[in-house]
Amino acid sequence: MTEQQQHHDHAGHDHAGHAAQHHGHQHHGHDAGQAKVSWRMAASATLHCLTGCAIGEVLGLVIATALGWATAPSIALAVVLAFFFGYLLTLLPLRRAGVSWGAAVKLALAADTVSIIVMEIVDNGVMLAVPGAMDAGLTSGLFWGALAFALLVAFLVTTPVNKWIIGKGKGHAVVHAYHH
Repeated sequence: MTEQQQHHDHAGHDHAGHAAQHHGHQHHGHDAGQAKVSWRMAASATLHCLTGCAIGEVLGLVIATALGWATAPSIALAVVLAFFFGYLLTLLPLRRAGVSWGAAVKLALAADTVSIIVMEIVDNGVMLAVPGAMDAGLTSGLFWGALAFALLVAFLVTTPVNKWIIGKGKGHAVVHAYHH
């Protein structure tokens, strides 16, 4: 019996995984209908998210610090801008690919929301946990060192989350077709 015949005789065959295998994606097994997602793919999705979050975090904290804001409004502005830039970095390529604004917004929300939430909780939590980091000025090595460390920790925590989400066909998996 050929491999193809064996696949067709296999009860509960994962047709999406089989189709993806023929499009250059390697999937192993058919357990729970989950696609095998590489750590590299998960890290790439997380790095994409981290880029938007980092732009928003840095810009928000720089603006808030320059204006002399307290910790809570500083974090609020940084989080709002992190979401804005995180979504923007997904929206722009989708729009360039010819996706309508409405569809692009829905795809960006589906692709990035969980990743950005996890990243924001972790990086802001780390910033709050580092003594004096939120009170340090923009010229302080403590501020920038803590922020770099916070973003690194956020990347390390969010990557396995994205791996799991992409394996479920969600998160960045929903925009993967537009990256080619």
